[in-house]
Amino acid sequence: MRNLRSLSGTRNSSQKMDGWNYFNYFTEIEEYFWKKRGAHLLVSPLDWAIMEAWQKAGVPLEAVLKGIDRAFESYGRSRRGGSGKPLKSLAYCTDAVLEAAEEQLESSVGAQQAAKPGSTAETFPREELKKYFEKNIAQLKCAVEINQSAQPALGAALANIAKSLESAATLLDTPAALDLEDLERRLTILDEKLHALLAGLAPEELLLKIQRELDGQLAAHRRKMKAAQLALIEEQFVQKRLLEEFGLPRLSLFYFS
Repeated sequence: MRNLRSLSGTRNSSQKMDGWNYFNYFTEIEEYFWKKRGAHLLVSPLDWAIMEAWQKAGVPLEAVLKGIDRAFESYGRSRRGGSGKPLKSLAYCTDAVLEAAEEQLESSVGAQQAAKPGSTAETFPREELKKYFEKNIAQLKCAVEINQSAQPALGAALANIAKSLESAATLLDTPAALDLEDLERRLTILDEKLHALLAGLAPEELLLKIQRELDGQLAAHRRKMKAAQLALIEEQFVQKRLLEEFGLPRLSLFYFS
């Protein structure tokens, strides 16, 4: 069975869906999981890390939903499921999701691409995208003001990222059709810069606190996951918690809803 990292080639197949579903990845999964679980509960930081790991590895939304279905069916036949205990975490679904992704990848080999790059243009109203950019720019500038005295290096680097985001936002004013895939590439680069910055400048005590949180939430699931799965989930968890601690946003269009 392929692991999460080797499934990165499935990203193109996920673009065969309509653009809304492609970029609305997290909301689709979250709502589907709520529906299957039968309770509208908050998704935990670990669940978000798992979804982000799937997205980063290019696991198609269709495969995620299929895997969730299979996981719930399997859980329903288990002793815990039969006793009425609800399935509370996406961690239980990881193997089923990866199996579904592998099947989809194998079935798509040799198939023609149904959607060409750039075909997701104008998926979102430009005015709504402008609001999304404005909110994220404002959040970055607020973090600059908070950190420029205590951590000048962090403040300066955040200011540069904010300027780059402002530059990317000017693309929304061009009269030509908007290429969301190219815009997403720019945002992904800025997200990666932001993650690297925080990982390098975050205090050790904060990193230790986050690692303890992660270990506590993963304790019941570590033995059921492969090393590659764990590594990617741990990475996404730490990134999410660092952003929360510094009051910073995710910039990718996957978080626009």
